[in-house]
Amino acid sequence: MKKKEFEVKHPVKKHLIRKVSAVGTSGEKKAPVKVSAKKMVSKEIKEQPLVKTVSLSNLKSPIGSRKKRKLLGRGSSSGHGKTSTRGSKGQTSRAGRHFYLGFEGGQSPLIRKMPKRGFVSNFKKVYQIVNLGDLKAIKETIITPLLLKANGLIRNESALIKILGKGSISNAVTIQAHAFSKRASVEIVNAGGKAEILSS
Repeated sequence: MKKKEFEVKHPVKKHLIRKVSAVGTSGEKKAPVKVSAKKMVSKEIKEQPLVKTVSLSNLKSPIGSRKKRKLLGRGSSSGHGKTSTRGSKGQTSRAGRHFYLGFEGGQSPLIRKMPKRGFVSNFKKVYQIVNLGDLKAIKETIITPLLLKANGLIRNESALIKILGKGSISNAVTIQAHAFSKRASVEIVNAGGKAEILSS
């Protein structure tokens, strides 16, 4: 009898099947023995090293990191319900409706009920205040904004400065500031000094 070969047409499974022909004691030939694909694959996995070097060729995104975008508005058979995850009908189901801070469900909000009084100008000038009595500790003849900051009387030398007339001054000094009160300018001139107005 001719030996029949066990033919496998599938190209992937072909190398996973081993043909074995053995002759028994009675002289009869045994049929080819199949080796299951699962055993061969498990054997290959065991032989491979457990630790692999990470490179661009084997980088993969973790499972669940990429999700499909919800397709809305395809009817009740889409799995998102009749209203397409937008709840019931009304203003909450409309596109572009966002609730702002202080929204009270459509009624007149509290901020509109409260009375508004007063006015704050956008062009209001805020001055750093320095009194004449604070200038006694300075021994210089010319007092500049930089000198006022060095003595801790103001915080910012480039901001506006105003000299007020609280206290008195006896030294003849030249004071540079953006504004002077009426009493402060009189006190400086009477002491023999000068009040120089800086341009703002």
